Amino acid sequence: MQPELLIATSNPGKIKEIKAILSPLNLKITTPKDLALNLRVAETGGTYLENALLKARAYYQAAGLPVLADDSGLEVDALDGAPGLHSARFSPKENANDADRRAYLLEQLSDKAQPWHAHFHCTAVLLSSSDNFTKKVGRCRGLIIPEERGNTGFGYDPVFYIPEYGATMAELGPDIKNKISHRAKALIALNPVISKLLGINELN
Repeated sequence: MQPELLIATSNPGKIKEIKAILSPLNLKITTPKDLALNLRVAETGGTYLENALLKARAYYQAAGLPVLADDSGLEVDALDGAPGLHSARFSPKENANDADRRAYLLEQLSDKAQPWHAHFHCTAVLLSSSDNFTKKVGRCRGLIIPEERGNTGFGYDPVFYIPEYGATMAELGPDIKNKISHRAKALIALNPVISKLLGINELN
């Protein structure tokens, strides 16, 4: 029987990425939907770590399984680090979607001098009990561009350009993105910890 790990997100894009990044591990990845969990965790923390732990602990208490949670954000230099912790809620529009948030971001940058330097940040935590957790951090640097490009990502990916690849995050495709993204870096760093905690081996 495979060891089981619950991922504390219902975001389809995140779920797909996390499953791909953790695919080298001989592991059963369980989602909240698999367990009929419909938790709404208020992300009231003042840091990425605090928000990740709020989610991890809520899901651990609900399911009693080891939990992987992360909190991520886009930090733009010209906006003094915004949207940052509020990246998923960065739009005054009610029920805003990803496109609304990207449009609002570009609106906020419209009077700022280019280039618009930015980076994605991810803090990921593996929680094995209420008080026992390991955290890893990943960052990916790039530029915000004024037009959307690509359709394979989500969130701010279509306007996040990576000069080394000459492409936006949404143009890279999952094979590359899941090696170089902020989330990939954090989760890859957690792989040995997950393996040790759950007593599993890598498949390849």
